[in-house]
Amino acid sequence: MELTIRQYTWQSFTKTKQALGPLWLSAVFVLVSLVLLSLFRIGFSIWQFDRVTNIEQLAIILVNGLRIDLSTLSYLIAIPLLITIVSYFTHRLNSIVRYLIISWYTVALCSLIYLEVITPTFINEYDLRPNRLLIEYLVYPKEVSAMLWSGYKFEIAISLFALIITAYTSLSIFRKQWINDSVLRTRYKILVVTCALLITIMGARSSFGHRPLNPALVSFSTDHLLNDLTLNSGYSLAFAIKQMQLENSSSEYYGDLPQEKMLRIIKHNTNTPLSAFNDANYPTRAIKKATYQGKPKNIVILLQESLGARFVGGLGGLPLTPNLDALMNDGWNFTNLYATGTRSVRGIEAIITGFTPTPSRSVVKLDKSQREFFTIARLLKNNGYQTQFIYGGESHFDNMKSFFLGNGFEDIVDLEDFEKVEFEGSWGASDEDLYNQAHIELEKLQQHKNPFFSLVFTSSNHSPFEYPDGKISPFDKDKNTRNNAAKYADYALGQFMKKAKNSSYWQDTIFLIVADHDSRVAGASLVPIDHFRIPGVIIGNDISPADDNRLVSQIDLAPTLLSLAGITDVNPMLGHDLTKPLAIEKQRALMQYDKNFAYMTPNSVTILQPHKPPRGFSYLNKQLEPSPVSEKMVDRAKAHVLFGTLAYNKKWYQ
Repeated sequence: MELTIRQYTWQSFTKTKQALGPLWLSAVFVLVSLVLLSLFRIGFSIWQFDRVTNIEQLAIILVNGLRIDLSTLSYLIAIPLLITIVSYFTHRLNSIVRYLIISWYTVALCSLIYLEVITPTFINEYDLRPNRLLIEYLVYPKEVSAMLWSGYKFEIAISLFALIITAYTSLSIFRKQWINDSVLRTRYKILVVTCALLITIMGARSSFGHRPLNPALVSFSTDHLLNDLTLNSGYSLAFAIKQMQLENSSSEYYGDLPQEKMLRIIKHNTNTPLSAFNDANYPTRAIKKATYQGKPKNIVILLQESLGARFVGGLGGLPLTPNLDALMNDGWNFTNLYATGTRSVRGIEAIITGFTPTPSRSVVKLDKSQREFFTIARLLKNNGYQTQFIYGGESHFDNMKSFFLGNGFEDIVDLEDFEKVEFEGSWGASDEDLYNQAHIELEKLQQHKNPFFSLVFTSSNHSPFEYPDGKISPFDKDKNTRNNAAKYADYALGQFMKKAKNSSYWQDTIFLIVADHDSRVAGASLVPIDHFRIPGVIIGNDISPADDNRLVSQIDLAPTLLSLAGITDVNPMLGHDLTKPLAIEKQRALMQYDKNFAYMTPNSVTILQPHKPPRGFSYLNKQLEPSPVSEKMVDRAKAHVLFGTLAYNKKWYQ
């Protein structure tokens, strides 16, 4: 009996192959890909067992993952399926079609598997599958290749090995599984082709609803990573590319709000009198009066790469920053400050322009903001300041040079301009070399009669965490770790500030030391709030020591610096001037985490997700706890995230 069943099964299998003919290879590609993608998904779920906490979650990930995989594969087979149909009805082009289809499916499978193999490295860094960040990094091959070679040799070897094995194996399988002809008559071939096309179309759309399949339809958890595990990395990357091309407005994600209502909410929640907003063409423009009325002060921003509060001893983090901790005791220390995003360009956007975060790319990279976009550099330049950007790497990275030169920065000093470099890593000069050059530049600027503004951007605290030997007592046993790099960055900061306090420019300068974002933002929540908390301290000769416990956003820093420097002028920024009293009901922080947006107040957190109802939370003991959300808070959150898209598209932010 057993032999008969085997024979029957084999005969059925053989008849199916003979019936499908050239179409059989498409079926083989789909089956092989489904098995491999599912195995990767199971492996990732086991790896993240502390996040995938029960069988029900695993089942949802695997079932929804199968749906995502079928959709992905349906798109991948669409073109080869159409080409194969030619070979299905005629043998004239068989040799050409065979070559094209085998090549297509080999490249497709190699791409799918390669992206899965590199996924653990990406998850370790960003707590997400490969997405738009991968594309944005690939446009800087020199910096990225140096970083990868320095810190990820093992991962490179594994991914290349997997790529070679996949290519060899898939070529071998696909060649053997190609069938030149079908045994079916023409009318049955037409039926088979019709069914194949319908299945492919339905598989690609994977929905009978108004919208085709998208990540929101398979999202089921407040843990962002669990939703991402449901996807495959090829789909995640393709969806990100599509969104980058569309640059969808915030309203496409979170729903609309009447423009007049949105602007009313925005203005009401600033600390500026409503009567000051009187420019119909630029709705948020208003004159902002400085608290300090003396001779204009120099402004220097020391932007710290990837320095979250969890690495700062003075904020309850690891004991890695004794120098910053001492500066926090000497200056105006913001103990409850939150970044707007998870990338350097998002931090630059908030600190230099005061612009609110959106689900689109940072304005540092968007086309319409490359000229005539508001920055404090442009405003200060118009007030007679010399403006400068100093960076230890190549300033074109992340489009910084183009954006800065187009928006008020007169002088760019990067690696090739440094007088001396004692240690150069993957991202350029060490922080010590950067600060040494900054000291030289600031001394030069001080010799001129005009005040100056300088943005100094560090990079040592960035993967692969390279820094010179003999400078610190390592916190971790292994040298090139995140903690050791943070400790070195703090050492370099301390060395610079000692020089600054004895310099010609100290007496006339206000320094802001602030992080661009936290390192490796991750967590099992819609928005991992605690990973957005960063250090920020303003220090200078005339700055009185104080701990400021108010809830503060990165967008509040630029207005505050202008006020401290004595700059009274018109600008479109929504941030608060923190030198002035701020009612608790107006305190808030804005956070963009991939496609989720959080609007945090001292009492609640409202989170907007794409194509889903808003959710309310309380934030206690570094955890989000579900709570009712009011319509008022939803409107406030929507107004602030919608403003960025409208301001960019309508060129309000000039």
